[in-house]
Amino acid sequence: MIKKLLIGILFATSFSFSYAQNIITWELLKNVEFDEIWSEEFQAFYMVPKFSSQVLALDNKEVQIRGFIIPVDIVQDYYVLSANPYSSCFFCGQAGPESVMEIQLVKKYEGLRMDQVITFKGKLRLNVDDIYQLNYILEDAEIVE
Repeated sequence: MIKKLLIGILFATSFSFSYAQNIITWELLKNVEFDEIWSEEFQAFYMVPKFSSQVLALDNKEVQIRGFIIPVDIVQDYYVLSANPYSSCFFCGQAGPESVMEIQLVKKYEGLRMDQVITFKGKLRLNVDDIYQLNYILEDAEIVE
């Protein structure tokens, strides 16, 4: 009986621990450096990320992250999650490309409003190549209640 109880506790603890590992922070996502690369197409420099090994380990993994929602195009369901509120100039000061994440929703959510604090879960994809997308993309994103 005690053996079953200990196995149950061990299982529950390991499950909680592995689940907790999926919760990521903006502080972790700051572990990236950027190189400026010239684009002939745009006739301008753009920033190409070099992700740290900690961040690379999260690529294509299920994660949860909490931030401020920024509705970019509600007709097209294009939303961005930010480490900082838009009302505080989300991209000013200490913020950069590492402080925002494209949210690709699995379904339509009504009533998402600017600077609403939301936790999302989904599959994190790191983007280095597509200049039309953000460096961090959360695919199949759902709101965590």
